[in-house]
Order: sequence, then C-alpha cells, then structure tokens
Amino acid sequence: MEKIKGLIDAPFTPMHENGDVNYEPIPAYAAMLAKNGLKGVFINGSSGEGYMLTTDERMRLAEAWMAAVPKDFKVIVHVGSCCLRESVRLAEHAQSIGAWGIGSMAPPFPKIGRIEELVEYCEAIASAAPKLPFYYYHIPAFNGAFLPMVDLLKAVDGRIPNFAGIKYTFESLYEYNQCRLYANGKFDMLHGQDETILPSLAQGGAQGGIGGTTNYNGRELVGIIDDWKNGNLESARERQNFSQEVINVICHYRGNIVGGKRIMKLIGLDLGPNRVPFRNMTLDEEAAMKQELQAIGFFERCNKF
Repeated sequence: MEKIKGLIDAPFTPMHENGDVNYEPIPAYAAMLAKNGLKGVFINGSSGEGYMLTTDERMRLAEAWMAAVPKDFKVIVHVGSCCLRESVRLAEHAQSIGAWGIGSMAPPFPKIGRIEELVEYCEAIASAAPKLPFYYYHIPAFNGAFLPMVDLLKAVDGRIPNFAGIKYTFESLYEYNQCRLYANGKFDMLHGQDETILPSLAQGGAQGGIGGTTNYNGRELVGIIDDWKNGNLESARERQNFSQEVINVICHYRGNIVGGKRIMKLIGLDLGPNRVPFRNMTLDEEAAMKQELQAIGFFERCNKF
C-alpha cells in the first residue's frame, strides 16, 4: 500500500455569514495549497468542523474538492460520525467519487474505551470502501479515546485489509515511533502535530503528515522537511521554532479552528465564520492577532496565492 510522502492539509470549511457551507472558494483554495507545496487534503476533519456538518454537506464538499484539485493531489475524506451508519454511507460515497482514501477518528460520543470496540468501529467503516486506504485518526484530546496505538496496530494487522495507518495527533513521540517501527514499518504513520515535525524526522519517520496550520504556514512546514532532506539542520530548526511561534499566536485566539480560520482572511482567502457553538473572533481580536503575527514576521513567510 502506498505511503504518503510530504504534507497533507486539513482544510477549513468555507461558510457564508449565515452558517451555510460556501463551496465557491474551494478551487482557489486547492490551487493555493498546491502552489505552496502541499500534496493533498484531509477534508471534513476537526479543522473542517466535520462533526458539525450534515452528511449531505460533507458529501457535497467531497465532490467539490474532487472537482477542484490538480492532478495527483490526494483527497482523503474524513468520514467519522457518532452514527456509524452515516460513516458507512460517507465511506461508500468517497469511494464512488474516486477519493484517494478515507479516515476516521473515534466518535466523541459514546466514548470508546477498549481496543476491540475501536477495531470494530474501524472495521465497519473500512469495509464500506474496500478499494481505498483507511487511516485511523488518533486525536484523543477531542474524543477521550486514550488508547495504546501499538495495540491497535496489532489488532488490525491481518484483520482489516485496507487499514493503511494512523494520523497521529498526540504528544507522545515515543509511542509514535513505536508505531512507526511496528512490523518493520508496515503501516503508514502520518505525523499530525505541526509543532513537532522536526523531532519526528530525526527519529527516522514522518515521511508524511497531515497538518492544520499548513493552511497558512505550509511553506515553512514543507521547508522543514526539505531542509532536513538537504542536511540544512539549522534552517530546519529555525523553521520549526518559527512554526511554534505561529502556533503560540493562534493559541491566544481559541486555536486553529477559530484563530487559524480567521488567519485565512488575513492572507487573502476569507472562509467566513465558524459554526455555533464555536465562539467566533471579534474584529478587535482579529486586529490584535494581526499585530501579533506581524511582530513575528508571519506575513513575509506565510502561504502565498
């Protein structure tokens, strides 16, 4: 099974002021990501407010991204839902429109507390799209599924034929590396924390990753990988430290889903508000965030159109 190389972006979902999905910006969005070195998109995930969208909206978004992306740009569709039947429906749809792959996090309700429960959940979804690689999206801070991922790999190995790997969005670099080493690197371990790309490269993994701040800081994050490959360690360190500074700023404004989405407006692509119950940024907060970003030289280094 093909392993992803390079960075995949987790895009925001464009919204009109009334909260309806706005599909119009997606072609420009896709072109901008490709121009700045991203290799694909992981749509309808946490950055995209996927759990707050209807199934029909999620399907239409998948179709819009498939129509907009350039050749060889991967579209991975997050199909997780609190309703497993809806996840199955979304997986079937993703396969029918020619998506590159699918993925799912554990549902936030009910919380999954055992590996076997998680395997059964993944198995039902993956089997609905048997021709596509399936990635488990490990983000326990969102759903409380603090389960050992090496145990998950052992449990799915030989049981779910199209289980490709894990989008690993958690703080344990030790566990990440243990998963990477499992069965001589059998599974694709996609690094999911933009703030620790460089140390993961140093461990020998992180061939590919999925990020959220890649939406607006993709040039620098791609640059970390390029610098590492070319032996430019000091430049890679500087880029990683700068990327952490960007993350420090968005943490002042309710994180990537809220603050990051507003940054897109500041760099030239207004993607609208977040859906309730997210607390949208005020104009005063936007101005303050812009000043913080200017202070670190962000706008000279951010993604360009």
